[in-house]
Amino acid sequence: MSTNHHTFQLSVTPRTEFHRSSLRKLRENGRVPAVVYGGESESLAVHVDVKQLVKAARTGRSEFFDLKVEGGQTLPVLIKDLQQRKGEIIHADFQQVSKNKPIRVKVPLSFTGIAKGTKVGGILQFQATELEVEGLPGVLPASLEIDITPLEVGDKLTASEVKLPEGIILHAHPDEVLAVVLQQAVDTAAEDVDSTDNESAAEAKGTDTDEG
Repeated sequence: MSTNHHTFQLSVTPRTEFHRSSLRKLRENGRVPAVVYGGESESLAVHVDVKQLVKAARTGRSEFFDLKVEGGQTLPVLIKDLQQRKGEIIHADFQQVSKNKPIRVKVPLSFTGIAKGTKVGGILQFQATELEVEGLPGVLPASLEIDITPLEVGDKLTASEVKLPEGIILHAHPDEVLAVVLQQAVDTAAEDVDSTDNESAAEAKGTDTDEG
């Protein structure tokens, strides 16, 4: 099961100054410097409102949207990378895409349910948070929803078991483990101590009986 994308538009303004002080001024004014890659033209330096960028990032990294360049054209893009410092976005990279050309991206995983194995002492461990797939930008899911309820102790969920939307191809290794339910480790040291104490008690009891 997947979460469908919702296309929206993000407005950006071309950058004309590139020295450090100008970048600092942009950030102080709530703007984030960014670069648009891909397409037939060279990369384009722009800046974008930080609040709108955060909103775009929350929709999913595999979701394409329209980037409206002030005084220019509207470009279909994906968020290629976000650079952060102390929890704040300081730079963004956008990747221009063709709506008719498949692209390869890593889609976030959304695990739902409670694994059966955890109800009998098993420990659930997630081994991955995203899955690499390929498809047309228009059908790429914003996330992949996976129900982990059936997992028993000792079970593992692999990439090949994830149900993908029509038109989406798996690029991750089929045997890649996404989640596993492990058996809770037994404290053998504690058991050994208990066993030794019991043996000592039994020996002491036997000695007392002999003396009597």
